Amino acid sequence: MCSPTIALTVASVASAGLQYKQGKAQQKAQYAQQVRQNELARKNAVARYASAQLKIRQTLAKASQSDLKGTLKARKARATYIAGVGDAGGLALSGSTNSLLANYHRTEGNFRNAIRNNMNINISQFERNLEAIQFGQESQSTYLTPPNSKLLFATQALNVANTYYSLKFQQQQAGLMTGAEKDAQTDSVVEVPTSYDI
Repeated sequence: MCSPTIALTVASVASAGLQYKQGKAQQKAQYAQQVRQNELARKNAVARYASAQLKIRQTLAKASQSDLKGTLKARKARATYIAGVGDAGGLALSGSTNSLLANYHRTEGNFRNAIRNNMNINISQFERNLEAIQFGQESQSTYLTPPNSKLLFATQALNVANTYYSLKFQQQQAGLMTGAEKDAQTDSVVEVPTSYDI
């Protein structure tokens, strides 16, 4: 016959085994989810980096085209003006003519400086966007906690031991003895003869 303590301990061991198996599966699933989350954060950051880089390349190309158009327009205006002055009699350029040409050069230089300043602002903003993307990836990523089956096993083993010793303590508090304790007590009792042979 099986004592209640042994039966409860066996049930506790079986329960601990199931809890260990379930806990291990849960830890593996949680770890896999963390890995997926970090991979999604990385893919999102890569896509945002590519988008930001495409935008800055397009902005640089647009600025370059504007600069080229401005330069060509200024050169064409100067060439037309100089050709017109030259046709007027082949005279050397006067002071007012030189002032007008200097004004063309100044306007062209201001235009090109404005384009450069705008590009510097765009590049600074691009760099801030890259930092924000990196921060976003870090904030979307999670810490990886790999499964720890040794700790889980130790926890379940301690739970079984705790259950066993709790049952033993409850038995002692109730004044109950196990079969082994009864046998030990019977073996230690010495039979006293009731009659003496004289």
